[in-house]
Amino acid sequence: QVQLVESGGGLVQPGGSQRLSCAASGSIANIKTMGWYRQAPGKERELVASITTGGSTNYADSVKGRFTISGDNYKNTVYLQMNNAKPEDTAVYYCEAETIPFLRTYWGPGTQVTVSS
Repeated sequence: QVQLVESGGGLVQPGGSQRLSCAASGSIANIKTMGWYRQAPGKERELVASITTGGSTNYADSVKGRFTISGDNYKNTVYLQMNNAKPEDTAVYYCEAETIPFLRTYWGPGTQVTVSS
């Protein structure tokens, strides 16, 4: 079992920056990939960014060049640095972890990010 807790959400001005954190606990040695997803009202949950055990990263086209995913001893905490925030970035942001060997997926409860003036 892996437990995930997000923090850092809130109100962000358009063009502003925010950093989200995701703290992992439990069977963190089994984590293969961690990622950030988001879900806006009336829309499906979508991948924002992910990072693998080897440090490879992947980003949604909509956030490339603006958001950066990183890990601090990545199996414990993953960050999402959001720069040049746009109103369309408004969503609940969820942290996700995938573990081996059974490719189980775990989710955090989510943190709200609202980009508005």
